[in-house]
Amino acid sequence: MPEFEHIRDRELVRRFRAGDRNALEEIYRLHSGAVFRFVLHMTADESKAGEVMQDVFVWLIHNPGRWDPDRAEFRNFLLGVARMKLKRHLSEEQRWMPLEESALRNDAHHGGTGEEDAQLLRRAIRALPERYREVVVLCELQEKTHGEAAAVMECPVGTVKSRLHRARALLARKLIGKGCPA
Repeated sequence: MPEFEHIRDRELVRRFRAGDRNALEEIYRLHSGAVFRFVLHMTADESKAGEVMQDVFVWLIHNPGRWDPDRAEFRNFLLGVARMKLKRHLSEEQRWMPLEESALRNDAHHGGTGEEDAQLLRRAIRALPERYREVVVLCELQEKTHGEAAAVMECPVGTVKSRLHRARALLARKLIGKGCPA
């Protein structure tokens, strides 16, 4: 992230902490898209992505002092909050999901056209265990560096690299088994 964006975010958060509502609107305008895309890639559910995104910014309203600009870029901080909110949503959702519906979510077989292949890839990513899905979404879909993903996930860079390697192997195995080209 360019230095001017980091300085801009520091100033916006400072203004927001001081009670400037326009600063919150600007923060939302600048960062809500990235938060929404992260959750959408993790869930493939637009309504859930909107709900979690809203939860992130409501949380921010109540916790404006939690960001440490020396630890992480503001956008990565918000993605970390989104990650935690999403985990909570998914765990609550799993408590109430019937077993048959849970099994259906992970079953699907398509192949052929580019759109069908893209759908198959999205389903394969969604079917990955969460720790692997997170790293694929952050590094491959959101194009975060290993260091940025590590900051969001609050883990060492080596963990990000090993999970990404494992996730790619799992995806390759799933997709080759479905008839997709290697």
